[in-house]
Amino acid sequence: MSETVLSNNEQPSAIDAPQTPVEQPAKRAGNGLALLALLIGAAGVAVGGWGAWQVRQLQGSEQGQGEHIEALNQRAEALQQRQQQFGSQLATLPAASELEDRRRLVAQLQSDQQRLSQRLETVLGESRKEWRLAEAEHLLRLATLRLSALQDIASAKALVEGADEILREQSDPGAFAAREQLARSLATLNSTQQPDRTGLFLKLAAQREQVQQLSAQSPEFNSDADALGALTADGDGASRLSRWWAEISKYFQIDFDADQNVRPLLAGQSLNQLRLALSLTIEQAQWAALNGQAKVYSQALDDARSVLLANFNPDNPQSKAMLDSLNALAEQPVSVVVPDLSESLAAVQAYIQRRHLPAEGEGGKP
Repeated sequence: MSETVLSNNEQPSAIDAPQTPVEQPAKRAGNGLALLALLIGAAGVAVGGWGAWQVRQLQGSEQGQGEHIEALNQRAEALQQRQQQFGSQLATLPAASELEDRRRLVAQLQSDQQRLSQRLETVLGESRKEWRLAEAEHLLRLATLRLSALQDIASAKALVEGADEILREQSDPGAFAAREQLARSLATLNSTQQPDRTGLFLKLAAQREQVQQLSAQSPEFNSDADALGALTADGDGASRLSRWWAEISKYFQIDFDADQNVRPLLAGQSLNQLRLALSLTIEQAQWAALNGQAKVYSQALDDARSVLLANFNPDNPQSKAMLDSLNALAEQPVSVVVPDLSESLAAVQAYIQRRHLPAEGEGGKP
C-alpha cells in the first residue's frame, strides 16, 4: 500500500511512463471486490425475500389451522349437545323389565287378534253360504212365478240354472238330492218349446196397418162390345152402337143368370166402422198373444175373420191376402203347458233346513 500511496503522490511525467502496468492489477482487484459485494448483497436480498415468503406461508398455515380448530370446536359442541339429547331420551325410556313385559303383552295381543280373525272368517264364511242358499231359494220362487204368470220358459230356465250353480258352489254332498231335482226340472224346461209371442205380436201389428188400406172393390163386368165393334166396319151405325154399349157397360149391367150374392159397396162411415171393428179384434189378439191366453187369441182371430168375410169382398186381393195371413196366425200356438217347479223348491228348502239342524243342536248343548 505504501507503494500505491507513493505512486499517487508523485507527479506523473514522461520519464516514468514505463511504470503504468504496475497499477492495473490493483484496479482488477477492486472490481472483483465490488462484484463480490454485489453478489453477497443479492444473496442477502434473496435470503430476505425467501424468509419473508416463509413468514407469509407460516402465517397462512396458522390462520387455516385456526379455522380448522374452530370448526372442530363447533363439531365437538354439536356432538356434546346430541350426547346430552340422547342422554335425556335414554333417561325417559322404561326399564328393561318393563320392556320385556310390554313385549309379552304385544305377543299375546297378536295371538288373540289372529284367533279372532280366524273365528270371524269362519262365521262370515258360514253366513255367506247361508246368504247364497237363501238366494237360490229366491231364484226358484222367481222361476215359479215367471212360469205361472207369463209362461216365460227362457227366464225360468236361467233362474233354475243360477240356483243349481249356487248349490254346486257349496261343495256339500248333502245337496245331491236337491241338485238331482233341479236337473230334472232343467230337462223338462229344455224339452218345452217356447212360443214366439213377440213374433206373433209384430205380425198382427202389420195386419192392423193393412186394415186401414182395405177398400171395397167395384164390380167389373166382361162385355162383348169390343168384339162386336171389331166385326163391324167404321162409320156404320152398328159400330157406333157397340162403342156406346161398351162405354155404358162400365157403370151398370143386368145379369139375369147371376148365381152369387151381390153385396153393396161399402163407403163413408160404414167402411170406417168396419175397419175400426177389425182393428180392435186384431189388437185383442195381440194382447192374448203376449199374455199366453190361447182361448182369447183364437176367439179374437175368429171374430176378425168373420168381420172380414161378412163385410169385405173376398175377391179383393187385399182382403184375400189378409184372410190368408189371419188363417196362418190362428194355427200358431201362444200358450204352453209349463212344468211344475214346486218339487225342486221343496228339495232346496229341505236341504237348507238340514244344514240348520246341526247348528241348532250344538247351540242347545250346555
